[in-house]
Amino acid sequence: MADTGLVVSVFLALRLQRPLFIEGEAGVGKTALAGAMAAALDTDLIRLQCYEGLDVSHALYEWDYARQLLELRILDATHALGREGAEDARRQLYSEAFLIKRPLLRAIDPTRTRPAVLLIDEIDRADEEFEGFLLELLAEFQITIPEFGTVKATEPPLVILTSNRTREVHDALKRRCLYQWIDYPSFEKELAIIRERVPHASAQLAERVTAMAQELRTADLYKVPGVSETIDWVTALVALDRQTLDADAVDQTLGVVLKAREDLEALRGRRASELLDRAIARRA
Repeated sequence: MADTGLVVSVFLALRLQRPLFIEGEAGVGKTALAGAMAAALDTDLIRLQCYEGLDVSHALYEWDYARQLLELRILDATHALGREGAEDARRQLYSEAFLIKRPLLRAIDPTRTRPAVLLIDEIDRADEEFEGFLLELLAEFQITIPEFGTVKATEPPLVILTSNRTREVHDALKRRCLYQWIDYPSFEKELAIIRERVPHASAQLAERVTAMAQELRTADLYKVPGVSETIDWVTALVALDRQTLDADAVDQTLGVVLKAREDLEALRGRRASELLDRAIARRA
C-alpha cells in the first residue's frame, strides 16, 4: 500500500545503509512500516520506544551489578583477588557475560548473521541530549562502551526513526538520515488498507467507515483519527455484527475512533449524522 516515494526511500535506506527518518501525523502507518520491512526481510524487529528521560541504561546497555557483586564475592572468598588477580577480575567483571544488551546494542551486535530492523519510535519524545548520543550510532553503526570497548555492527541494521513532530528534531540528526513524510492516505488507498487488514468486513461497511474517517479529518477536531483508528473502527463494528455504518452505529461506537472528550461531545448526535450523510453522498 506504500506510495512510490516511500518505496524508493526504503530501497535507498537499504542500498546506501542510511537511517530513514519518517515524520507524519499519529496513526498514518510510520510504526507499521518497520514491522512490514522486518516481515519482508524475514528478520528481527527491534523497537526502542522513546520517552522523556530515556537514558543510555534503557536504550543501549547496563551492567548486571547484582551478578557482578556476586562474582566479586566468590572471587574474594576463593582468595582470587590478590594483586596479581585484581586486573584479571576487573576484565572478567566487565566482560560480555555481565553486559545487559538493550535495543540499540542488540541491533548492532556483531554476532548477528542477518541485519535487523531497528525502530526508534517517536524520537521527538526523547530529550535533545539523547539525540546527541545517537549520532555515533547512526553515522558509524557503532557504540563505544568505556569499560568494554567499541562495538561495531558487521551487518548494519535498517534504522527507521519516527516522529509525530511534537518538537523539532535537531538538524545534526536529520543530516545523517534520509527523510520521508507520510500523509493521510486517499480514500482509495485507505479502503485498500482496510480490506487488507479486515478482510471479513462487508464491502459497504468498509467503504462507509473509510468515507466517514476521511470526513472526520476535515472537521475541527482536537485529535484527528489516523488509519489505525479506522482499522479499529471497522474491527469493532464487525465484532458487533454490523454490515453497514448508519447513524445509530456511529453514535454507539464513536469512542473507538475519537480519543478526546471534547471531540466526542462536539460530534455526538446530529453533527455526526450530518457528517455521515455527507460522507455517503460524496461516495454515491
